[in-house]
Amino acid sequence: MQFFIDSAHVADIQAAHDMGLVDGVTTNPTLIKKAGQDHKQTIQAISAIVDGPISVETLGTTADAIYKEAQEYVTWGTNIVIKVVMNAEGLKAVRLLANDGIPTNVTLVFSPLQALLAAKANATYVSPFLGRLDDVGYNGMELIQHIRTIYTNYNYSTRILAASIRHPVHVLEAARIGADVATVPADILKKLFHHPLTDAGIATFMADAKAWSSR
Repeated sequence: MQFFIDSAHVADIQAAHDMGLVDGVTTNPTLIKKAGQDHKQTIQAISAIVDGPISVETLGTTADAIYKEAQEYVTWGTNIVIKVVMNAEGLKAVRLLANDGIPTNVTLVFSPLQALLAAKANATYVSPFLGRLDDVGYNGMELIQHIRTIYTNYNYSTRILAASIRHPVHVLEAARIGADVATVPADILKKLFHHPLTDAGIATFMADAKAWSSR
């Protein structure tokens, strides 16, 4: 499983990259706004750090507008993936971009049928939103399972990018089911390191080492 970091904070991305944990990056307008930096400069800075795919979201409402935006975004780095919302115009744009060899990420996916349509449009990635489904009383992991089954049945090459990750269990279950990628906020990524027994063991070792050195 690959880990993407879901962030536009360059410092967080650099720190995760230094640990060897970043295979790619996903961004969106909300994350860019939170980072408080120029959109183009932020993406270019991320592209200079991370060799893997960097998803940049389009805002156009027609296929032609999305396609035009994408032509600009792909000049911002050699590893740009065009992020497109799930609707009819978005999938029309995905097909156009795929014909040009430009990778795409279909976002805001909440049903297996939406994921099937994205695969038929030749999307590179599909992003099912786990946490948002959980928030409204659905089981986000069932969505990942359904998509995995459909893609395996028909040998689709579209990769499942588990998004809207809210806690470490989301990462674990997505990995168990067979999602290709989990895009993880920086704070959740840090939590993956921790286990109370590990923390207790480290504390014991350090205390013993200190006692030994003080003899």
